[in-house]
Amino acid sequence: MPTKRNVISFGMAALVMGGLSLAPSPSWAADTPLPVVASFSILGDFVRNVGDDRVAVEVLVGPDGDAHVFSPSPADARKVAAAKLVVVNGLGFEGWMPRLVKSAGSKAPQIVATKGITPLSGEDDDDDGHDHGKGGHKAGAKEAHGHAHKNDHGHDHGPDDPHAWQSVANAAIYIRNIRDGLIAADPAGKAVYEANAAQYLDKLSALDAKVKAAIASIPEDRRRIVTSHDAFAYFANAYGLKVLPPQGVSSETEASAKDVARLIRQIKAEKIPAV
Repeated sequence: MPTKRNVISFGMAALVMGGLSLAPSPSWAADTPLPVVASFSILGDFVRNVGDDRVAVEVLVGPDGDAHVFSPSPADARKVAAAKLVVVNGLGFEGWMPRLVKSAGSKAPQIVATKGITPLSGEDDDDDGHDHGKGGHKAGAKEAHGHAHKNDHGHDHGPDDPHAWQSVANAAIYIRNIRDGLIAADPAGKAVYEANAAQYLDKLSALDAKVKAAIASIPEDRRRIVTSHDAFAYFANAYGLKVLPPQGVSSETEASAKDVARLIRQIKAEKIPAV
């Protein structure tokens, strides 16, 4: 994952846990960096960009990990117990987090980074777990970009697709939620958090324009990509792509031979240019 001050790559590409408490833990000394735990590496990168030296960030699932199948260790419980703020994705991404928070005895406030985002549906259209037609993901309400994402071979992983950061416009919402949560936990750092967030939001705006320009240069009938699992619906929805994944919304699912065979036929028939 890119480090502080770098914009993450959106070509590579959370458990709604209630509202954000407005009071920091009373045992934290305000003249030291705020101890923050982020559930996975992208959130950790976001927090570091906004928090700068005022935060000390611990990440539970690193850039080489898989949050879908993550199994917390006692060391992870210790990290959560020491945190004065916990940042989670929400939308069911971290199904293991409630148990971890309970075992750690944590009372730290939590930022749900996807708060305010209209989720795409992670449900399927038929009983055998696949969408054999054209409409894989559906938005509960149309997203700001107005595209209807379409995919095949999706697997049921609950009502909402949690991979919302794949849209740069959604990533900007993540940043605003993180900024507001850090300010609530550390009011003395408000000016720092606001300035850093503004700078990062400018970078995201530039990135969004760059991605749109790049996609616009590709003929519409060539805007097809194959990915290992269905984690790119928001990216496709925002930028007018069609994604063909053999696995469902969770990488914990396993593609069947039938899924793979169907995908191979589709790659050949549609001359899919990217995997």
